[in-house]
Amino acid sequence: MILLGCVYLACVELTLPFNYFGMTIHREGYRTIGITALIFGVINIASFSFISPDIHWLALAIFLITLFLLLFIISFFRIPNRVLTIDDNKIICPADGKVVVIEEITDEEYFKDKRLQVSIFMSPANVHVNRNPMSGEVVYNQYHKGKYLVAWHPKSSTENERWSVAVKNKHGEILYKQIAGALAKRICNYTKVGQHIQQCDEYGFIKFGSRVDVLLPVGTKVNVQLNQAVKGGVTVLASWS
Repeated sequence: MILLGCVYLACVELTLPFNYFGMTIHREGYRTIGITALIFGVINIASFSFISPDIHWLALAIFLITLFLLLFIISFFRIPNRVLTIDDNKIICPADGKVVVIEEITDEEYFKDKRLQVSIFMSPANVHVNRNPMSGEVVYNQYHKGKYLVAWHPKSSTENERWSVAVKNKHGEILYKQIAGALAKRICNYTKVGQHIQQCDEYGFIKFGSRVDVLLPVGTKVNVQLNQAVKGGVTVLASWS
């Protein structure tokens, strides 16, 4: 009972600061946070029961380290409250992170022709909610098993585990991919073919470091630059002509 009480207090009290600063916790994180809080409780109950009486500083160090790890796990699943950018003439960044690729490539998966690729790398410290870059109809949705190369590896776009979605509207058609990285072991995608989606609505989540590629028609005006930090649902990625 004491252990369960500690776990409950850890989950409730440690998430309060995030709610205070206008953030909520993503549903994909409930199970992970619960398991982490349980481990946090077990380790520290054992530490303060058996180590603290003799080596107080060590028990305190263990508490601080495990508290930091628990807070990090909670922060990974945060959803900050934002003023989203809704503009039918714009393509919005689907994820937080840094722009690591802007180049023309040949898409072998769906379009079978040349496309302009813009890639956003998400570190474990970034918000990992993925948002629809534009409104339209989902015309393609495909999960691919694959490797777990580091997310900035050139071949991660075609060889890593990934989930591709193509959306079409009156302006045109784009493809965007959720790509797993070396740490990312689960890609969540909530879309399906035939679904009508709204710009900036949540469409997926990737756990623990990854990247998102957006494939645009060649000639599309890109509004971001290499190494630019962007915010999902806020920063304008590109503009329709």
